[in-house]
Amino acid sequence: MSDLFSETNIRNLRIKNRIVMPPMVSFDLNREDGLVTEKNVKHYEARAKGGVGLIIVEATCVRKNGRLADRQLGLWSDAHIEGFSGIAGACHQYGSRVLVQIHHAGLLAPPSVSSDRVAPSDFQGQSNVNGLNLSARALTLEEIKSIQADFIAAAVRTEKAGADGIELHGAHGYLINQFLSPFVNRRKDSHGGDLEGRTRFATELIAGIRKVTGKDFIIGCRMGSDEPDLPTGIKIAQRLEKSGVDVLHISYGMTTVIKTDVAESQPVPPDFKYNWIVYGGTQIKRNVKIPVIVVNGIRTPEQADYLIAHNLADFVALGKGLLIDPEWANKAQNKQNVIACLDCKDCAIYRPGGCPQIKPGPKKAAG
Repeated sequence: MSDLFSETNIRNLRIKNRIVMPPMVSFDLNREDGLVTEKNVKHYEARAKGGVGLIIVEATCVRKNGRLADRQLGLWSDAHIEGFSGIAGACHQYGSRVLVQIHHAGLLAPPSVSSDRVAPSDFQGQSNVNGLNLSARALTLEEIKSIQADFIAAAVRTEKAGADGIELHGAHGYLINQFLSPFVNRRKDSHGGDLEGRTRFATELIAGIRKVTGKDFIIGCRMGSDEPDLPTGIKIAQRLEKSGVDVLHISYGMTTVIKTDVAESQPVPPDFKYNWIVYGGTQIKRNVKIPVIVVNGIRTPEQADYLIAHNLADFVALGKGLLIDPEWANKAQNKQNVIACLDCKDCAIYRPGGCPQIKPGPKKAAG
């Protein structure tokens, strides 16, 4: 595991190993007012104590009516700063770096959060996740600038809280992703049309955040490699790199979230050992010079180490594995057995108490 536990830099900051806790919303821990609770702090502190090099705090909304659920962390007010300071301080004492993923749901905001859902363009479509109909109205240019100002203000609050940077949530169908997607963004003005126009919302955010934060402040972006295909995803990644992003975190995008005439998954060579989401990350890694985080379906220390050792990724994010076993990183480094994720879906939407690996009672067999 020498490669997985090697040090490296993002921007000017040293990261002690290549293990990342990706952003996973812990609905059971959150409040409607977006304030950090002591349970939130303990949740992240446990993974930092467990040896994770980089912790990305779950999707944190920049505007109350842009939440993805009734209960979600927020950074739309200075009142939220103190709580995030608690998270950052708790994790820093164990040597973990901390980014906060900042987010706006756009057309995916539930009706209980907003009766006026917005998107880059007027939108009518169907969700791939639950089959429900989705609708939203187009943002005006003035509204775009207002939401961008909210993102920038949230980044400033993140820095004031003592975190090491932010990650823009540009994946999983949320607002930044909606601007990147030709299926949702049909604008004819400066923020739509060709790739330059569709990436403008994100690149303006990056420039705006860079202007008001310190020289060591990390700006990351999570994006899908399928916007709507891998060649276009690579071009988006290169544009984000050129705009000043320090690290890319590659997941899935709009084609997985809404019904389109494009396949939900991308082709993978038969000899590739991981799924299409990881493959997309490895291909983007080949085409940019900044660090790349890969994620999805990576279960074991051996799988994670292989990706680093073969220069297929700079960092490996372990989602459910770290929910199940906060000591995953320390155990891997000490050659102890980690508690394995069975991919049984019993955790529902990131509720660890539902996992048969950690709750009382009989365990399900793998497969």
